[in-house]
Amino acid sequence: MTEFFKVLIDSIKTISIFSILDIIVVSYIFYKGYMLITETRAEQLLKGILLIVVLIPIAKIAKLNMLYWILSKTITIGVLSIIIIFQPEIRRALEHLGRSAFNEIHILEDVEAMEKVVTEVTEAVENLSKSKTGALIIIENRTGLGDIIATGTRLDAVVSAALLENIFVVNTPLHDGATIIRNDKIISAGCFLPLTGNDSISKQLGTRHRAGIGISENSDALTIIVSEETGVISLAVNGTLTRNYTKDRLRDILIRILKSRQSKKLTFRERVTMWIKKIRG
Repeated sequence: MTEFFKVLIDSIKTISIFSILDIIVVSYIFYKGYMLITETRAEQLLKGILLIVVLIPIAKIAKLNMLYWILSKTITIGVLSIIIIFQPEIRRALEHLGRSAFNEIHILEDVEAMEKVVTEVTEAVENLSKSKTGALIIIENRTGLGDIIATGTRLDAVVSAALLENIFVVNTPLHDGATIIRNDKIISAGCFLPLTGNDSISKQLGTRHRAGIGISENSDALTIIVSEETGVISLAVNGTLTRNYTKDRLRDILIRILKSRQSKKLTFRERVTMWIKKIRG
């Protein structure tokens, strides 16, 4: 036991600041990776992989040759299978990493202009809700939605409640798709969105809600949905759907989220401090 503590103390003495930094970075990467797959299909897959990894040395030690061969081949083939089956989760993880590392220009820096956009959007949403007109409005943030924008009709129009209400009038060419807002412009309408693959979502929610959740899973966009059956206003953020918003409550939450996401030029010291706080949090 004394020898063990001696080796441990000697090891601690030889650890450099770079070794500690290395451990912190790797730990943070593993932590963020786990948080990304929590409560997804990938979490169950990870548990299965860990079980196989544990069983392989056991099978080899116990000389269970057939089982060892099967498990070894499963790991070899499994890597390619994981990439194919869990392509949406891998893409979401990479997009999350990209928007964490780089700031884009899709968030209004001017607070007054941002509040005006939110006011126009919420006024339109309230009127659409009262008339039970289905609507799907996307507010773009750091993650660029260029591929989604290209599927619709380009507008580049100033955000206004009247225009938003007109877009979603039933039987008009653009009413069935999503309308995307970038900064203070309605950039495109009639856009097609990816549907969520989450099987736990209520069966009562239709295609519009599933599309709204889907785009919020694949980006940091804010998705506002108005049900054409009930007129209920919903908001999807980071793959989570919350419902039954009023105009004022929706306006408050949108402003709070957008203000918290406004880009800010930080000094190197401030960036390091923020990074340390994230790790501790």
